[in-house]
Amino acid sequence: MLLKKAKDLLRSYFGYEQFRQGQDVIIQHVLGGHDTLGIMPTGGGKSVCYQIPSLMLRGITLVISPLISLMKDQVDALEKLGIPSTYINSSISDEEMRERLSGVYHGKFKLIYIAPERLESPSFLRLLRQVHISLIAVDEAHCISQWGHDFRPSYLKIQKLIAGIRPKPVVLALTATATLQVREDIRQLLHIREKHVVVTGFARENLHFHVVKGQDRDLFLMDYLKKNSGQAGIIYAATRKEVERLQRQLAGKGIKAGKYHAGMSETARSQYQEQFLYDDIQVMVATNAFGMGINKSNVRFVIHYNLPGNLEAYYQEAGRAGRDGVDSDCILLFSPQDSHIQSFLIEQSEMDELRKENEYGKLRKMMAYGHTESCLQQYILHYFGEESSVECERCGNCTDDREQIDVTVEAQKVLSCIWRMNEKFGKTMIAKVLTGSSDQKIRSFGFDKLSTYGIMSEKTQKETAELIDFLTAEGYLRPTDGTYPVLMLTEKAADVLRGNQQVKRKEKMSISRVVEDNLLFDALRKLRRDIAASERVPPYIIFSDTTLKEMSAHLPMTEEEMRQIKGVGRKKLEAYGAAFLAEIVRYGQEHGIRAAKRGDTPSHHITYEMWNQGMEIAEIAQVRQLSERTIETHLLKCPGDNLPINWSAFIPEHYEEIIEEAVREAGMERLTPIKELLPEEVSYFMIRAYLEKQKTV
Repeated sequence: MLLKKAKDLLRSYFGYEQFRQGQDVIIQHVLGGHDTLGIMPTGGGKSVCYQIPSLMLRGITLVISPLISLMKDQVDALEKLGIPSTYINSSISDEEMRERLSGVYHGKFKLIYIAPERLESPSFLRLLRQVHISLIAVDEAHCISQWGHDFRPSYLKIQKLIAGIRPKPVVLALTATATLQVREDIRQLLHIREKHVVVTGFARENLHFHVVKGQDRDLFLMDYLKKNSGQAGIIYAATRKEVERLQRQLAGKGIKAGKYHAGMSETARSQYQEQFLYDDIQVMVATNAFGMGINKSNVRFVIHYNLPGNLEAYYQEAGRAGRDGVDSDCILLFSPQDSHIQSFLIEQSEMDELRKENEYGKLRKMMAYGHTESCLQQYILHYFGEESSVECERCGNCTDDREQIDVTVEAQKVLSCIWRMNEKFGKTMIAKVLTGSSDQKIRSFGFDKLSTYGIMSEKTQKETAELIDFLTAEGYLRPTDGTYPVLMLTEKAADVLRGNQQVKRKEKMSISRVVEDNLLFDALRKLRRDIAASERVPPYIIFSDTTLKEMSAHLPMTEEEMRQIKGVGRKKLEAYGAAFLAEIVRYGQEHGIRAAKRGDTPSHHITYEMWNQGMEIAEIAQVRQLSERTIETHLLKCPGDNLPINWSAFIPEHYEEIIEEAVREAGMERLTPIKELLPEEVSYFMIRAYLEKQKTV
């Protein structure tokens, strides 16, 4: 009965028919009076887990969060849904503070957002004891553990707060990034029973992870941003200096880019953040000081220009992409030398030796992520203690079909030069010697007399440095610790110099557009932005990109049809339904199209019907406003629903035998090793189709 009421509220307020994985279980625990720990990926819908109960419980829900800059957006979004909420933090005036505290006392709000530091205020704690607190939601709960990547001492006061409130409120702790150690820490500190820990898994189906190494980072960045012009993204850099340089560079190329780091004034940071939230600028270049307060749902890419210190921080920052469920890119521009920046930060910190040792261990695992050739999503899942033997088939490693070029001779030249320089110099000096620079320093060391001096004069110093980066990333060279690392040969390098091992380098990686062109989607985005500007709220608060994409795919022409679109609740339909319907009707009339009714037909069944009518995959993708990869996946799911497939339409007969042979040799665990044994014209889809066919034989 309680869960049915919760689902009714989900439909009425939020516009969704079903809870996401884990939400219903967490809500049942909370409504049953059980303290609960929920571990869900960013974008997995953690806030609904306390927002729905807040509407069903008699008292107030107190939300403790470190995200001061996010609180206003969350409250604005709840107000749009008709849920009375407020926030109390250092950003409001004394007069506003008094008004809101009075509102809390008189029961005006269902949810109150506070920062953990507010728990240090005796007057605020006295107020909490005078009102009925039914639920305390602890957001970013990993901050309570000293082994987490963002430990906040103020979080340790939460348990004392809970103990001082009578009757005792239910406690719900939520986080997206918690290793097994951190998970246990949260559970022990908040006295949560093991059976009330809900872990939905760390995988994000819409995120495409990539590691780009051995390439010029600036060139890659400009190429990617050019291809994804108009899409919102975040670029993380490790230092303030790098943030400033990159922002100037992007602005100089005509890209609307903001910046954010701790060295800027609070006013300047707030201005850039607001411009990013309101889609006035495309890209935010920032240190890790940015993002914890960003609920912007339509971030289409997160690029790490430098190596983060650990996988928890990386996954949380990367997870700010695609919160709305739309396909998004998470790209690490990997350079092993970046580890020295992180090592310096660890050494300069005030952590004790045990915690420093722990952080170095995390850094080594972050480095291993950059080097791994296995599935990137799988690597992340294993790090967080989630066992998975299934590859994601969408990350850069799973889908990498670039041609390999033999660079053994060039590698031998580099390695030989380093050996002759006695392994005592860094990348820049090595590149200068190899390209025959006339630098005075080279002469003073006598390096102009080496047999390797000028041996790569046909290349620029930058190209040579890129090759050195590649050899370092692939483990042929090992950088030493310290501020000015020198490069040393590994055993792998010795094998190359002896002629016992080839070195192959893949062509430069280029990642295509993350979002395909869609005229109606663009028109709806413009309408959304105009409405948001008039109401002075971020566009995603009106409707998410996911909701706009569903409108584009299904073309609702009536209010009843619009009500069926995910994310269109009662309040938003009343406020914005007419404007968006008018735009969709106009588009439909202009293009002479009308979408088929959705009903309860599964999406892949609709695809199957269109394919059965003789439409090609590319044509179906265009009509349904979905990617070709999604349409392919739809068709491969059909045999499982007893919908017959003519496999020869996907696997030409003359290729089936050689695919079978490649599978026999490489095994069925990964697609990439199979692909490498086949002619270029044999696509990943053909291989996937062959493997699916074997299940039905």
